Amino acid sequence: MQCTEAGKPLIKFGHCKKYIYSFSVPQSCPLCQQVMGSRKLEEAPVSISNPFTNGHQEKCSFLLRPTQGTFLREYDGRSDLHVGITNTNGVVYNYTMHGVQRDEAGWEQSVSIPLLQPGMFGLMDQWDKYLEDFSTTGAWLPQRYEEDRHNCYSYTLTFINCILTTEGKEQLGKDEFIEKYVVPRTRKASKYITLYRVIEEHGFYVTDHPDDETNPPEGSGAC
Repeated sequence: MQCTEAGKPLIKFGHCKKYIYSFSVPQSCPLCQQVMGSRKLEEAPVSISNPFTNGHQEKCSFLLRPTQGTFLREYDGRSDLHVGITNTNGVVYNYTMHGVQRDEAGWEQSVSIPLLQPGMFGLMDQWDKYLEDFSTTGAWLPQRYEEDRHNCYSYTLTFINCILTTEGKEQLGKDEFIEKYVVPRTRKASKYITLYRVIEEHGFYVTDHPDDETNPPEGSGAC
């Protein structure tokens, strides 16, 4: 099966009264070695939702990715995350010590959070202008960058709050934004990464009971 930027697809299927996670349905069951022929509906393979997306295909979104490497390969749950905002063409605006960057590549494996509700065409029409004008203000010059106090999170959250003000909504504090929007998605991503790496190492993962794909069990189970 071909590997994409988002990694190989994960599936779950039933056999031997257990749930088995893998990258593809094997010819024989890894537990009992029986040939995997026709199966009951409840044993049929289902796709596991992938929390990662190609950020350059996302419009008007907040993106997260590891500062170094990718989620599936290098991310250890404690690594620094870099964040940015896409325009309507998937260009990722992000703030670094070199000022505002406009990346057309490098965010192919990201966690994406849409910033506009469906049907907000008026704001979408102005989005690129708002983002570009915001990014050219003096606040985001290279010399203003401070790793702990005036960084990529400051840039994205300030822009998001400008949009919320335009919409007549209350602004968000950094802690509130992270807790409400970032933490749930990174938690789901971490569980997916754990499952993905176990399957890469052992070829499959087994659980005794039905498991929601967003909450795979920890550890290496019966692999």
